[in-house]
Amino acid sequence: MSAAQAKPTACLALADGTVFYGHGFGATGQSVAELCFNTAMSGYQEIMTDPSYAGQIVTFTFPHIGNTGVTPEDDETADPVAAGMVVKWMPTQSSNWRAEQELSEWLAARGRIAIGGIDTRRLTRAIRQQGAPHVALSHDPEGNFDIEALVAAARDFAGLEGLDLAKDVTCAQGYRWNEQRWAWGEGFPKQDNPKHKVVAIDYGAKRNILRCLASAGCDVQVLPATATYDDVMAHNPDGVFLSNGPGDPAATGEYAVPMIKDILDKTDLPIFGICLGHQMLALALGAKTIKMNHGHHGANHPVKEHATGKVEITSMNHGFAVDSQTLPEGVVESHVSLFDGSNCGIRIVDRPVFSVQHHPEASPGPQDSFYLFERFAETMAKA
Repeated sequence: MSAAQAKPTACLALADGTVFYGHGFGATGQSVAELCFNTAMSGYQEIMTDPSYAGQIVTFTFPHIGNTGVTPEDDETADPVAAGMVVKWMPTQSSNWRAEQELSEWLAARGRIAIGGIDTRRLTRAIRQQGAPHVALSHDPEGNFDIEALVAAARDFAGLEGLDLAKDVTCAQGYRWNEQRWAWGEGFPKQDNPKHKVVAIDYGAKRNILRCLASAGCDVQVLPATATYDDVMAHNPDGVFLSNGPGDPAATGEYAVPMIKDILDKTDLPIFGICLGHQMLALALGAKTIKMNHGHHGANHPVKEHATGKVEITSMNHGFAVDSQTLPEGVVESHVSLFDGSNCGIRIVDRPVFSVQHHPEASPGPQDSFYLFERFAETMAKA
């Protein structure tokens, strides 16, 4: 390696003063955020474009990031939402029949910073032991870094507690969705014979969640996170879906919870929530949420459904969780994490209202949790 190649062109500064040097790719500049790690072996493009990662830089524990390139079909939203990425090895030239662009080019065009050559095992251990740290990530091709300023920027980051990020990633106005899950030889076929009308509240909805709803026979009307009860009911829905999203659920709940309470109190509509939507439903029912030490981010999380004893391999991405000890009477825990016993689902005992913390649309099982979309459709059919 030449002297020019050996010179660091990027660095990651933690709020405690720890600094990791590496080589930058993607965009240049600086990004300040919370640092988390994700253990998935595939799906880096879906992770970077998942709106739930707003305000976070992602450390990928799997070393081969970038080896399959990127393709527009895998975007969960129009542009990357995660604030940056940290990897062990610099991306090599992609080798995949679906690849349309190199990862580094894709990140650069979309203003996202990345750093390679990092000891991600050491970094992951630090996150697990000390909790998700606040960090500043800098990429300068000349290798000029003001370390004191970077550490100070990391220390000045307010963090995600108390932060409503759903308003930053939600849609500006409502729209209709009829694209179904990808099929070989068809791409994303359109749903032209829907049986149920669903209003989906967009707290940062992933495209594949909307596709799964359409594939379950739903005509999906997406509304912004700030939608009111009247906004929802104006579409005369058969059911209401609460999407995933980023930030502190208690902060988003300031405006989301009153709307959900109105639906619960004034209607018998089926309700289904995922991730932040799960937490919004729990808050509306009177439960509380808590900040986790380092959260759950990966595609190998075993979750048990209490009613059947079935264990599902799930995809997760959350830094907050519902405190199952605060669930009110008539609301029961339906799913639990087999990693740490944290809550992964709730349901109302005598009503078609339920939610899960994990991501059934992400196909890690690969289809272990698809039944949840079918269950939602069945509750609407019965209603």
